[in-house]
Amino acid sequence: MAGSMPLKYMSKLAGSRVLILGGTSGIGFAVAEAALEHGATVIISSSRENKLQNALSRLREAYPDPTYHARINGYTCDLGTPENLDENIAKLLAQVTKNSPSERADDQRDDPALLDHIIYTAGDAIKVTPVPDLTVDTIQRMGTVRFMGPLLLSKLAPRYMKKSSTSSITLTSGSQSLKPMPNWTAVVAYSTGTEGMMRGLAVDLAPIRVNCVAPGAVHTELFNDISADRLDSVLESMASATLVGKVGKPEDVAEAYLYAMKDGFYCFSGGLEVYTLLILCNLWRLEAKGISVFKSLVHS
Repeated sequence: MAGSMPLKYMSKLAGSRVLILGGTSGIGFAVAEAALEHGATVIISSSRENKLQNALSRLREAYPDPTYHARINGYTCDLGTPENLDENIAKLLAQVTKNSPSERADDQRDDPALLDHIIYTAGDAIKVTPVPDLTVDTIQRMGTVRFMGPLLLSKLAPRYMKKSSTSSITLTSGSQSLKPMPNWTAVVAYSTGTEGMMRGLAVDLAPIRVNCVAPGAVHTELFNDISADRLDSVLESMASATLVGKVGKPEDVAEAYLYAMKDGFYCFSGGLEVYTLLILCNLWRLEAKGISVFKSLVHS
């Protein structure tokens, strides 16, 4: 009897199409896994073909059922070259939806090829630069993938998405926007800018919902650049700054992106603003002030 009951919560993403830029590693890959488990068709993207194929293989191995394989796909998209950024994103969206970016009639908004959700977790390696050493070139390079990428994506995306409050775009910033670390000024500026971008896009792209997740310290492949003899001490230091005494895992933070997709009322400019600033295991002691997961604001 119970097995035949419809799962109205677990099935919210069933049949939806989700594009994840940055979905080949870290938080993005965990979101891809989670969306697959919730019945979505998942398309991941990476700038490198070998990284993309490796991630697709990992997903197919993790979910060997052929019904899952039919819901897994991926394409390359170079987000690191400013001169071609617009063109590269438009090409990706056309590939994903199997449609050209021509005008769409109103009756096309239910086209099954259109996207329901877009997740942007893409990032590149950060070279922390003290303020006295910053140059125009350094500042611009830091923002190509992390700021210009999501902004241009959001400009183009609505033409390839179902125009409904059930559709969403979720961006990624970081908890450093509230708790800067020394020499991270340029990165903090872009993180804070991404959150401001989210606010504007939530108004401009309605009814498509736009949100932003700002994780703190999460143990991803980015930590692979830290030498083995230093890694434990770095993780311990970060863990000591959280209320739960540990560093987050990608599968922890993936839940926030799932929520942003599943809750059709979840938007910064909605009736109840639930703006995800600090996620799960990454609440800093000095900022938490008794708030356990979300900083929530009631829209007046």
